[in-house]
Amino acid sequence: MVDWSQLREEILGEQSKSIFPPSFRIPVLPTAVTEFAQKSKDPNYGPKELGKIVERDSGLTCELLKLVNSSAIGLRTKASSSKQAIALLGVKQTRNFLLTSGVQKTMQSVKSKLINFRSFWTQNLERGLFASKVAKLLGADTDLAYAGAMLQDFLLPMLTNEKYAEYIAFLTLQSTSPCGLVDYEQKKFGWNHCRAAAHIMTAWNFPDDIICCVLLHHRGLKILADENLSKTASAAVAVSALIPCPMQQTPGGMEQLFKLDGLWKGFNLLEMAKQVDIELKEIEQRTSNHISLEKRCEKQMLTRS
Repeated sequence: MVDWSQLREEILGEQSKSIFPPSFRIPVLPTAVTEFAQKSKDPNYGPKELGKIVERDSGLTCELLKLVNSSAIGLRTKASSSKQAIALLGVKQTRNFLLTSGVQKTMQSVKSKLINFRSFWTQNLERGLFASKVAKLLGADTDLAYAGAMLQDFLLPMLTNEKYAEYIAFLTLQSTSPCGLVDYEQKKFGWNHCRAAAHIMTAWNFPDDIICCVLLHHRGLKILADENLSKTASAAVAVSALIPCPMQQTPGGMEQLFKLDGLWKGFNLLEMAKQVDIELKEIEQRTSNHISLEKRCEKQMLTRS
């Protein structure tokens, strides 16, 4: 079993906030989210006590009830309070949902010059759904994989604002000399968005398992050869990160997914893409400009033939 706290410390180390640009301001999460994350570790706090924390934020309360009563969750019993919702979902799943919702709510205030927030969050949701399916095949924690994939790039809207010229240069470079985003960032800044996000999540007192999923999400297929991580949610998140996105973070990502499709008997890329598209439409109603994952896979198949 992976010791996530030890792994985070080994990779991240004692990193200073000086890695960020001078004008960078670490965003503040809703108080209810950070308090829930902290108190959920305490065995003395059950659904009743944790429900009172959630109810301090009416927006989060509504989102939680919307989730637990949705067809996507498929519970027979309906919840009318945060306490009931937590009891039905479980503390860990509720925690992961509140963390992703809290980050989304916080990042909505960022007016990115490079990233369309609505499309960006739809892409994150797509990756989250995909990661949870990969985690199921691995026998890993599907809820953790979903949360880690949803949060893997949460800091990019803010970073691309702070370093707009550099990220524009990266996108321009992709047409002539394609390279991975983390390699470009490391060379240009001395840090990358994985480490930057993990550092902020540590400051927010996020659970170490989610932090590690974000920290390792650009490990690619090689994470599946790691005897300690190959059967964990972090591997599922790393596979989901290969799905192409407008930022063109991983050149040849789709080709790597097809490579995995050929090597892993249980991994059916096209079928998983279809399932993700169905679930995405159920959760996110406004995806009219989003090209389905199935169509992108089919386009890649035509290119390969």
